[in-house]
This record gives sequence, C-alpha cells and structure tokens, in this order.
Amino acid sequence: MNNGRVKIITGIRRCGKSFLLKKLFHDFLLDNNVKEDHIIYLALDDTLNNHLLNPLALESYVRNLIKDDENYYIMIDEIQRVFPIVNPIFTEGKIKKAKKDDQDAITFVNIILGFMQLDNIDLYISGSNSKFLSRDIMTEFRDRGDEIHMQPLSFSEYVQAIKSKDTTSAFNEYLLHGGMPLILSYDTADQKEEYLRNLFNLTYHKDVIERNGIKNEKELEILTKVMASNVGSLTNPNIIADTFRTKMKANISKDTVYSYLKYLEDAFIITKVDRVDVRGRKHIGATYKYYFADPGLRNARLDFLHRDDGHVMENIIYNELIRRGYSVQIGVVEVFSKNNENKTIRSILETDFVVSLGSQYYYIQSDYKMDTIEKEEQERKSLIHIHDSFKKIIITRESGPVRRDQYGIVYIGVEQFLLDENSLDL
Repeated sequence: MNNGRVKIITGIRRCGKSFLLKKLFHDFLLDNNVKEDHIIYLALDDTLNNHLLNPLALESYVRNLIKDDENYYIMIDEIQRVFPIVNPIFTEGKIKKAKKDDQDAITFVNIILGFMQLDNIDLYISGSNSKFLSRDIMTEFRDRGDEIHMQPLSFSEYVQAIKSKDTTSAFNEYLLHGGMPLILSYDTADQKEEYLRNLFNLTYHKDVIERNGIKNEKELEILTKVMASNVGSLTNPNIIADTFRTKMKANISKDTVYSYLKYLEDAFIITKVDRVDVRGRKHIGATYKYYFADPGLRNARLDFLHRDDGHVMENIIYNELIRRGYSVQIGVVEVFSKNNENKTIRSILETDFVVSLGSQYYYIQSDYKMDTIEKEEQERKSLIHIHDSFKKIIITRESGPVRRDQYGIVYIGVEQFLLDENSLDL
C-alpha cells in the first residue's frame, strides 16, 4: 500500500481477484479507518460500466470522484477491457477505436500513468490475461508497477477453508476437484464437477475463442483435451500436430497449435515450463512441459474420466512451488556409462523440477507411488548423477516422517510438503 506504484493483480478468471479487491481489501481499508467514499471499486466486466471502456471516460469518471486531499484507493477490475482510442485531437473530437499500429493511441496505460501523478491515489488494477502485461506495456509503466499473480486456492488454503483434520481425504478431493474458490459452496461431487465443466466450457473456452477470433472451435476443444491428457509430459507444437493427425485424424499446422497454446497461456489456463541442462544451466528448447492452473480444471476438460493421479500430483507440486515464489524448470541430466563392449553410452535422465530462488537451489522428483526398491532406484537415478551440493528431494504420495537415504536425498510426503511453507528446508 501507498508505495507510489500501481499494483497489478493477475490470474485466471474466477480465482478470486475481484473478491480480493471488492471484499477482502475493501474491508481491510474500512477496518483501518479509510472512509467509504474514499474507496472506489469499478468492475469493467459489468455491462453497467460499458461507458467506462473508453479510456477518456474512465479517466473523467475517476477524477470527478476525487474531492479532497485525503488518500483514495482506486480499484479497477478487468482493466484490459478498456479499448485504445485514437487521440480525439486527430479525429475532430470523435471517439474512434485505435488499431494496433496507430501511433497516436490513448490506452489504459496512459490513463493509469496520469492517475499516478496524483499524490493521494493508491491504485490497484486487475486483469485475466497476460496480454495487458506484455513487455511493451510494462515498459510504458516505466517500472512503476508491481505484479501480484493470484492462483486458485492452494492445498493449505483449501484445508483451512474446509476445516478438515483428515488431510489424506482432503488431498484426494483436491487432487480431483482442485481449488477454484467457488468449489467450496457445493456439497456433492456431481455439483462440483458440473460447475467445473461449465466453468471451462462457458467461461474459459468461450473467452479464448472470442478474444482471439478463433473460427474453428473444435480444434481448440481437441487441443485442450490433448494438453489435459498429457499434463506433465514432454511435448511441443510438432508433437501435438502429429497427435492430431494420427489419433484424431485431423490436420492442424504446428503454427496453429503454437498460436492456440499462446492463447491458453495468455488466459492463465496453462503454463509452459522449459527444460534446462543441470550441469551447464543452459536451456534445451526442443521440448517442454505444460501444467494447468488448477487440477480440477484439468480433470473437467477430460470429463473426470482420465485421472492420471501421478501427473496431477506433479502439477499440484509445480503450482505450489510457483506460489512460493520459486523459479521452476525441468532438469536434464546427461549420463555417460560403459557397456559390455567397453563403449561409451550416453543417456539422458530427467529430474522433474529444478527450483531456484536467489542463491537457493533444489532438485525435486515427484513420485505418486514408490512401493518397490526398483521404483525408488528409478526415481533417484537422475538425482544421484547431479554432482553438486544442492538439496535433492523426492516428494511421494505416502505419508510419514521426513527421511534421508545414503545419498543424502530427502523423502517427504506430498501432504506435509504442501502444508508446511518451509518444507523444502526440513
């Protein structure tokens, strides 16, 4: 608060951005003796506010609400809906939508920068897609913006909300239905699953189609199902296009696949995670992985028929690491060995996550079911070939005390990992 910078709240639709601003932050301000008429909240996805989608109308409306020198808290929800206009000076005063290449456009960025010239305004804006946070726009903010990215409820938040002491049952439920906040208002599995299906189809799918002018809705529908089926698996546009041809008997170019993936990323539905060579810290660009913003949305896209709990648990771990502020990549380990003929054999092993924050580094494997010695050896194989002193962790579905093996690898149950903010340092 009151740091002279605009606070930019981002995140997938229905994850709670509006509730954070309109309810939680609003009540916090009242509790701290801010006057009601000094708290201004505008929801630009409300049709009653359509007249404010013109940036000059928005500017005039807000400025007219500033009546004195006391602090005002301005919260503008879904600000990306404000459309750019050509400066009326060049249109004889007429309001005309600007095109992408118009040099004389007035955008919401110009209006926000204007508000920030007022000493008694603390400004908060939100948006549900990453396009309004493009590099160009952030440059225009002149390093005067702080992004606060919201996610659906974490497992820890979910457990607190349902007030459950049975964390095993809670995790099984979270694994299936995820943490979209409105899930908490439904009692039965059928109600939750119907809500998540409708949310994906009527909100996210429709929003991506309308925002990007997609004409072939079926292609996008198939693509999202392919991504849900292969969450946590290595892929790229070429592989996905081949899947369309071989399994769906449909032709789609890799360029179209690439565009659709970007649209889904822009809507914060999925996130792309790059691979990195563990030894050289160099990016390996051939393939990468995608994870969903919420496991319930992933399962809804597949009509709750294709569970794949192992990869979904991996998805949950990824989301938690990001929520804690870590940078996360997929690790690739190059291993050389001799065969029976004394020839050198090169193998490529993978560690699920290379996690970093400042000077802290962790290597993490996710394993849903490690019930045999062979499976344990398989999971730690890549880790024991990473020859540095950074911590190596295997997160398992099994509960139990944290333990270490002869290689110094730490084993921790997923519930404890998710519920303890300091679990990476146990």
